[in-house]
Amino acid sequence: MKFSRRKFLESAGASLAAAGGMPPAKLAPIDGQARRESDAIPRTKIRLQLNNRPIEVEVEDRCTLAELLRDHLNLTGTRIGCDRGECGACTVLFDGDPIYSCSYLAVWTNGRAVQTVESLAAGTTLDPLQQSFIAHDAPQCGFCTSGQLMTAKALLAVDPRPSEDTVKRALSGTLCRCANYNRYVEAVVSAHKFGRPSAGGEDV
Repeated sequence: MKFSRRKFLESAGASLAAAGGMPPAKLAPIDGQARRESDAIPRTKIRLQLNNRPIEVEVEDRCTLAELLRDHLNLTGTRIGCDRGECGACTVLFDGDPIYSCSYLAVWTNGRAVQTVESLAAGTTLDPLQQSFIAHDAPQCGFCTSGQLMTAKALLAVDPRPSEDTVKRALSGTLCRCANYNRYVEAVVSAHKFGRPSAGGEDV
C-alpha cells in the first residue's frame, strides 16, 4: 500500500489534534512509602563561602551544586543547559576555578568557596567584564552568557590582558547556541578597557 507524504501529514495532524483534546493526566498522590523513601535519602549539613558570604545548608547527598544554587538558594543566574557537563552554561567558580556545577555534588563544596554570576555586579554597577560584553553585543539569547562570564572571569584573574588565542582556548568549553563566539572573544580581550575587574564575591 502506497502512503503519500500528504496522507502521512494528514494522519499525523489528526493524531495530534486528538491528543490535544484529551484531558490532562492526573498525577498520583505520593503515598506513605514514597514519602518515607524520600525522607530516607542521606542528607549532609555543609558550610561554604558563597559569593563571599558564609552559609550553612543541609542538602541531599545526591543534590548537584547547580540544583542547590537554583532550586534551594534562588541563584538562578546559573543556567542548566545539557545537565551532563557538556555545554558549560552552568559554570561557576570553585575556589577560583571554573567548574560545571551540574556535574558537581553540592556536598563537595563543604569548606570551600563558590562564586556565581550574581556576584559580579555591585548593586547597579556592572563588572567591567559585563560592560564589555554589552559593548560588544556578546549576549544574544543569553542562555550561555553567565557561563561565558564566569569562565572569562577565571581567566582574567590570572591573565588580565589575554590574547585572542588564549581567550578562545579558555572559552572552548562553553557552547553558544547562537554561535556568537567572535563577539565573546572580543569582549574578553577588551575587558581591561572598561576598568579594573572587581574581585567579585559581593553578597547576594
